[in-house]
Amino acid sequence: MTITDQTDIEAVDELDTDAQTTDTTGDTAETFPREYVVKLRDENAKYRQRAGQSDDLAKRLHLELVRAGGRLADATDLPFDDAHLTDPEAMTAAVDALLTAKPHLANRKPTGDIGQGASVIADTFSLSGLLRSGAK
Repeated sequence: MTITDQTDIEAVDELDTDAQTTDTTGDTAETFPREYVVKLRDENAKYRQRAGQSDDLAKRLHLELVRAGGRLADATDLPFDDAHLTDPEAMTAAVDALLTAKPHLANRKPTGDIGQGASVIADTFSLSGLLRSGAK
């Protein structure tokens, strides 16, 4: 062996012993009682469950807001975005952009007077008015 090789080996050995001493002292300084750790984990699990429930509720709210707008045939066509819940203009802009890109997703249900169905009839019926109009 050359001197540089021996020096390298000693330096690596020295680093290994330093790492071992810090690991053993670090482990003992950061030890917590088992009951405390279990309590923290249970508390975290409860908060994760609440966060998951709030995410589900936010998605349901988004779906109903899109459905209430009535511009899309299927409200699930607009992907969920948190910004749509806080900013109605962002939702309107997203629906506009979606309908511009994919016009076949628009609601096709007719609204208003389309000339079919029951029409408004006058309150009073007049036989003479009917004869004058020439109706048969």
